[in-house]
Amino acid sequence: MRTKVFLKTVALSAVILFSAMAASAANKNNLIYNSEEKDGMMVGQTVYKMDSGTLANYMKYSYKYDDQKRMTESETMKWNSQKNTWENDLRICYAYQGKSITTTYYKWNSKQKAYVLVPDMTVTMDNPSL
Repeated sequence: MRTKVFLKTVALSAVILFSAMAASAANKNNLIYNSEEKDGMMVGQTVYKMDSGTLANYMKYSYKYDDQKRMTESETMKWNSQKNTWENDLRICYAYQGKSITTTYYKWNSKQKAYVLVPDMTVTMDNPSL
């Protein structure tokens, strides 16, 4: 059981590392970030991509927090330039219990028009700083 949790944690860490590297590389692709804050907390962020001298919609993020200012949900939307609209992509929910944090991933299913659980990506980790 602990080995399985450890492997999931390692896999999640690898995904986060590669995402960070991709984001770093993406900055070289002229990405512009516009953050939205409320009461000192980032509640949203829109990412634009410089395209032939103009800014084009690229990604949009929204964040929710609990009364202890811990993130409880993050949602990612991608811009569909053919439909000229934002489309749901990914929702990550964070649940806190004692010193444990459970991260649950949901991917948007356009046929069902709903977020669908991705059970292989659900991870529970202990956080000694809690």
